[in-house]
This record gives sequence, C-alpha cells and structure tokens, in this order.
Amino acid sequence: MDKATLTFTDVSITVNVPTGTRIIEMSEKVGSGITYGCREGECGTCMTHILEGAENLSEPTALEMRVLEENLGGKDDRLACQCRVLGGAVKVRPA
Repeated sequence: MDKATLTFTDVSITVNVPTGTRIIEMSEKVGSGITYGCREGECGTCMTHILEGAENLSEPTALEMRVLEENLGGKDDRLACQCRVLGGAVKVRPA
C-alpha cells in the first residue's frame, strides 16, 4: 500500500496516511479544527482549504461540487469528508 503525507497547518502536524484516506478521518485523530456535521458530503461543514497538493487528491464528485458552490467554496476548497489523498504530500487548513 502506498503512503502519502497529510499536513494540518492549523495544528502544525504532519502524518503519514495510506492512499485513499479521507482528510476527515485524520483531522479527527490529530485534533485539527476541521469540523463536520453529516460526513455524507451534504452539509458543507467540513470545507477545507487545500494549501498544497490539490493534484494529489481524488477528483470532486458532482455532489461535492454542488455543496462547495452552495457554501461559496473557492477553487482551493474541498470537503474533507469527500476527498481522498491519493499520494504525495497534501497541506490543508480549515476553510
């Protein structure tokens, strides 16, 4: 299994994660300020700003795109419960 790194800049923690890990799974473990409501990609609460490594994340689904748009997400914002780390290094912070 390939590994990737995920950095939460709000708590200054970098963790090694297996590829395919959702950002929300690790943010809970490290105590990042990324919060969530539904975990289903519908509420927009877990909007996360991608600082580096957006190309290392899974493509947004139609649902994620719609929820980001409804919540005025920017081009570097993703839903932590929906996007998966596919490899490389990714840096995020709460949006």
